[in-house]
Amino acid sequence: MALKPGWSKPSTILFASEIPANEKAFSFALAQASEFGADVILFHAYDTLVVAASETSGIRYYDYAAAARSEISHLEPLAQRARKAGIQCEIVVRPGLAADQIVTFLREREVDRIVMGTHSPGPIGKLLVGSVAEAVLRTAKVPVCIVGPDVVDGAFRNFATRTILCAISLLESSYVVATFAAELALQHNARLILQHVIRPQQRAAVLAGSSVAQMEADLLLLVPQELRDTVSIQTIVVPGDPTEELLYQGRAQQADLILLGAQGASAFAAIARQGVVYKMLAHAHCPVITLSPAVLASCGVKYNREHPAEVFLAGVF
Repeated sequence: MALKPGWSKPSTILFASEIPANEKAFSFALAQASEFGADVILFHAYDTLVVAASETSGIRYYDYAAAARSEISHLEPLAQRARKAGIQCEIVVRPGLAADQIVTFLREREVDRIVMGTHSPGPIGKLLVGSVAEAVLRTAKVPVCIVGPDVVDGAFRNFATRTILCAISLLESSYVVATFAAELALQHNARLILQHVIRPQQRAAVLAGSSVAQMEADLLLLVPQELRDTVSIQTIVVPGDPTEELLYQGRAQQADLILLGAQGASAFAAIARQGVVYKMLAHAHCPVITLSPAVLASCGVKYNREHPAEVFLAGVF
């Protein structure tokens, strides 16, 4: 396993911005950059082009340079705020589809974390996140932090991270997620809660083979010994609805950050089709960090090749 140090202690944060920018998401990105001494890249992709006319011929044409200048002018106040806070900040604007441009940029530049916001919840699944965020969540090779519409604005306390809730499974591959969560907790000097939710249809079979206490002990063993010795870790195993239990614990434990971990292909697919991923991102009261299959694969996690379509986002225990 090779977790990159920058994932838990970022040196460069990409803020994927709309225009106008999501204020809560931008404030969170600034707080993270300030805490870790990281640089911020304000990234915006646009699909509107400025139409101009030649002074000599009168022929109308698309003015790419003018379009870029227009988009930059909207982002410049954000950059000034970052620089005023002592944060190195760069503006990058590109024409094209936002998700495609973000993924392309990640191949060109070294980025440790993406921060982006989401819109208000829609009536069904994917609308809870939005197509751009969903595409980035699926394919980004770095952790993605989503600041949803129900996130409590923590700017007044600089989005301090004191408690991290990590949703996790009992699968061996979950050691990657547990280790990452522990490293995050170490960097933030925060307490860590590892939670596993037993789905109702599995309750009888699971509890017949192991007690809740034993499963909670097994969760703790997913964290390397050196991190167990330095981070305050609590484990929770409960039966119930995944979304309800995670949202409840997030509020009950006053979590400042939620990490959605990995699950096996078939089990994850069953959960994802119920919209757990999207509901969590839409209704969590604190920012949520997700790990894409690309992130986990780079750490050695392997999925069942017989069900490639089932693993589209490693984001829910």
